[in-house]
Amino acid sequence: MTEAKHVLVPDGLDGERVDAAVARLFGLSRTKAADLVVADGVLIDGQPVGKSRRLTAGELLEVTLPAYGEREGPIVVADPVPGMRIVHDDDDIVVVDKPSGVAAHPSVGWTGPTVVGGLAAAGYRIATSGASERQGIVSRLDVGTSGLMVVAKSEYAYSRLKHAFRSRTVDKTYHALVQGLPEPVIGTIDAPIGRHPGFDYKFAVMESGRHSITHYEVLEAFRHASLVTIHLETGRTHQIRVHFAAMHHPCVGDLTYGADPVLARRVGLERQWLHAVGLGFEHPGTGAYVSYTSPYGPDLEAALDRL
Repeated sequence: MTEAKHVLVPDGLDGERVDAAVARLFGLSRTKAADLVVADGVLIDGQPVGKSRRLTAGELLEVTLPAYGEREGPIVVADPVPGMRIVHDDDDIVVVDKPSGVAAHPSVGWTGPTVVGGLAAAGYRIATSGASERQGIVSRLDVGTSGLMVVAKSEYAYSRLKHAFRSRTVDKTYHALVQGLPEPVIGTIDAPIGRHPGFDYKFAVMESGRHSITHYEVLEAFRHASLVTIHLETGRTHQIRVHFAAMHHPCVGDLTYGADPVLARRVGLERQWLHAVGLGFEHPGTGAYVSYTSPYGPDLEAALDRL
């Protein structure tokens, strides 16, 4: 079953060939995109065009996509992401402040907004290797987690940043509101994490899991919860959420990992209270150390005020 998508040509694709633009916007190979154009599967303002035709910003692009099994992977749809803020942009990287409810990149089963799609809609040119729907992504935040992400714009930056994350030279700082009071108030959680044996979408502390280390310090204690600052030494999926849940101090609002739904309702949260507040690394282009910060979103601030 085919799928029709309608997008306005973003400023960043002004002057781009139709086949190249369709490949970038929808996660297709250049050959597959060209085949679509030849088969009249691509219309501009309702009219079929040749694959070498150059686009003009603001034109209406209509693309009839192949069935999922016939394409290379999830598609990138260039949709604006309300609330996504550009913190820094240069030739090598773009640092974004991601709102909650936004995925880093398209994936099977996810139909909501993505950072990759938001950047495409804003006209950012991302040209790196890897799966087309994940181009430039060197690390991810959970859909329900807000805060800072860096996206590589060039192949050189992509390679350097991937190495930096693997070698653990990137400084990643999070703030979390967790239930109760962790003891000790300054500590390290060293516990392996693996996929939960009973739920595909969850992870758990388990002996067969991957080495995972989380450093934390309590910043402020409330009656029912504590605000903690966290530095990740490793970067496993759901690491903070799993580690604090294993300590019986899940992130407030994180119902997936055992948070109290009554407390979540009392503070008005519909997602976990977890925010990537700081990001620092050696710039892949200049070699200088750069760092960025992000303020809490309105829902996180409101939850703190209610406490």
